[in-house]
Amino acid sequence: QVQFVESGGGLVQPGGSLSLSCVVSGRIFSYDYMGWYRQAAGKQRELVATRTMAGGTNYADSVKGRFTISGDSAKNTLYLRMNFLKPEDTALYYCTVHLFSGANYWGQGTQVTVSS
Repeated sequence: QVQFVESGGGLVQPGGSLSLSCVVSGRIFSYDYMGWYRQAAGKQRELVATRTMAGGTNYADSVKGRFTISGDSAKNTLYLRMNFLKPEDTALYYCTVHLFSGANYWGQGTQVTVSS
């Protein structure tokens, strides 16, 4: 049983900042990557950023230079620092872990709303 605890979402004004966190528990001893995806109303789920166990990172072009992904691989913990937020960043943000087997697990999501 894999469990996620996601936190940190909320309402912020354009130009503001938020930090998300995700802790994954269960029988996961190694993984290909952990990451954040988001889904805005009426749109498909899209990649935000990923981080490998070794610390390698990857970002969507839309968030490069504004968002920073980090984590603690030993504790299956993942963070996302979001700066200079825009209204188009409004979405439900999901934490995910992708295993080497190809299996994916998803958190329940945390809402981020950017509005004045």
